[in-house]
Amino acid sequence: MNAVSLKIISFFNQAGGTGKTTLTQNLGYQLAQRRHRVLLVDIDPQASLTAFMGLEPFELKQTIADSLLKDAPLPLHQNLHNVDLVPSNILLSAIEVQLHSVIAREWRLKQTLLTVQDSYDFVLIDCPPTLGIFSILSLVASTHVLVPIQTHFKAFLGVELLLDSIRQVRERINPGLAIAGVVPMMHESRTSQGKVILDGINEQLSPIAPIFPAIPRTISFADASMARQPLAVYDPKHPSVQILEAIAQKLEEV
Repeated sequence: MNAVSLKIISFFNQAGGTGKTTLTQNLGYQLAQRRHRVLLVDIDPQASLTAFMGLEPFELKQTIADSLLKDAPLPLHQNLHNVDLVPSNILLSAIEVQLHSVIAREWRLKQTLLTVQDSYDFVLIDCPPTLGIFSILSLVASTHVLVPIQTHFKAFLGVELLLDSIRQVRERINPGLAIAGVVPMMHESRTSQGKVILDGINEQLSPIAPIFPAIPRTISFADASMARQPLAVYDPKHPSVQILEAIAQKLEEV
């Protein structure tokens, strides 16, 4: 697949606890099931995606940090639940200060991904829950950004700041960056707050980006993560698997 049709998607929200990592893992798996070549990139020092995919972050000798700072080849871990992974660990946080002195630092991840982009159809980047340098690197490298947002009032309050961050990256560095969509996460359809916030998301954000089907709150995602498996492997008949498959199909069309 050529570079034009490659989709590099940052999963981005500056708030924590939105289910961003879970969504990255599970949509990566669903896209692979649809016969796409998928690379997951963990650029969060918390390394949750790395752990969810079955690796021990503290045992890794090479991570995304080596590629960003030392121009080392991407440390690809292949065929983890049918996808490839570039892992992270806490040492990534140590290079943040060092990156500030690197020339053209905003382009480091994009340049690194150029070396492997012909091997993949989708590259999914799990961003940190901050507006720091690693999120900026991810947005600059991406063709699209996918926004997971919890259907809670507090989470909804941060949407304006999030959209402003995307706008600034688009205006100043990456004019081709498109919003692939918004995924309402941890939705509780039986609560009045859940209904009101979901309605608000649809009303305020649908003119800006597609609103994908809401993923309900369920302990099964946490159980699957603890088992280091995508939900579709851990519990193939879970109702959320069909929702994830529908979102993956929509990502093919963005």
